[in-house]
Amino acid sequence: MKKTIYSALLVFAVLGSCAGMNNNDCSEDVHDARGKMKPWEKGARETGAYRNVFLEAGYSRAAIDAKLAKAYSDIFEGPERVYFEVGDSMAYISDLKNHDARTEGLSYGMMVAVQLDKKDVFDRLWRWTKKYMQHQGGARDAYFAWSVDPKTGKHNAEGSASDGELYFITDLLFASNRWGNDSGINYYAEARRILDAMWSKDGTDGIKNLINTEHKLITFVPDSSGYDWTDPSYHLPAFYGIWAEYAKDGKESFYRECAEEARAFLHRACHPETGLNADATEFSGAPRENRWFPGAFRFDSWRVPMNIAMDYSWFAKDREWQQDYSRRIQNFLFCRGLDSFEDQFNVDGTLPEFILPAGGYRKLRHSLGLVATSAAASIMGTQAKSWKFVDAVWNAKLEPYADGYFDPYYDGLLYLFSLMHLSGNYRIIAPAME
Repeated sequence: MKKTIYSALLVFAVLGSCAGMNNNDCSEDVHDARGKMKPWEKGARETGAYRNVFLEAGYSRAAIDAKLAKAYSDIFEGPERVYFEVGDSMAYISDLKNHDARTEGLSYGMMVAVQLDKKDVFDRLWRWTKKYMQHQGGARDAYFAWSVDPKTGKHNAEGSASDGELYFITDLLFASNRWGNDSGINYYAEARRILDAMWSKDGTDGIKNLINTEHKLITFVPDSSGYDWTDPSYHLPAFYGIWAEYAKDGKESFYRECAEEARAFLHRACHPETGLNADATEFSGAPRENRWFPGAFRFDSWRVPMNIAMDYSWFAKDREWQQDYSRRIQNFLFCRGLDSFEDQFNVDGTLPEFILPAGGYRKLRHSLGLVATSAAASIMGTQAKSWKFVDAVWNAKLEPYADGYFDPYYDGLLYLFSLMHLSGNYRIIAPAME
């Protein structure tokens, strides 16, 4: 009975709050001396230029550089770092709250390193990944165990999370373009090994392609348990554009089709009013219920605004929809309170009854990770309030919350990525000859 009463009160409160979305204070734009934001109309692949939104917002170049340097130092070098060197040649990134190393974190760290031209960090992370995560032989050959005990190298799970491979391939292609392949690691060959292995998977022992080849959409996991559904935050059309240009494996047209299908999928997965998506969905975009918890916008979903912003920044091939998406999701979050919006929602904008825990805490909070990625959406923003999101991430800090919860891993890496995007430091890395 108590639970029923609580749920009723919660729904009433949520509906009352969300009803404000239709009021002028939430649906109309705010006043800002900088005026309405004007997104660029062409992508960097065409122009070679990257937008520094922080500079446009009025922050100095010196302050921008210092903020980016501090974020990198906090995550990779400081006392609360998540990057740990092993011996003379290896390193890993740890999800400290879950006491493991994940393909997500290793691949993100490699992307940071190649973007910021930190070759030693990149090489160390790749060597550890290859030694402790990558399967050498068998049906899973060249794929990666998604979770590993960093202290022992023991696999917590043998299966792959498809986004890890997606990032590793792109990381390695960028490294090949930036540093060549003659300095100790043949990055291109390592990228091709993963790609070629992906295409060789024929279902033996249930192991399949990272991409559902019928739908041309990335799988949740590349085996029979997750081949026919997906995670919207894994959809990175910009990365397929990179594969089409630099993988040179004869699959260029397929990868370009994957990019277009990923964009079309995001149209289906993101709610037409709130812009929110569920963590797990069918290929139709409909939320997928699973045995652990109901489908909703949770931690994985935070990445979607940033991923769409990346595609806009690099290729700008879906401008009208992407600008509208930015408007929708920023309007929704602004209505919830720019300094207080929660981090888990049902896709219609109501608060979920089930709250997914993290690090031993089970509560809704105003999370830095979502503050950061919703600010990245300002790259395609058309409203004055988009400046407010930029200011919000500028003023945010990577530090413990009031209740003691602290996540320099996921919050931290999404924060760093978003600073890179908004300062023009998350780029297509082409070969020097281009």
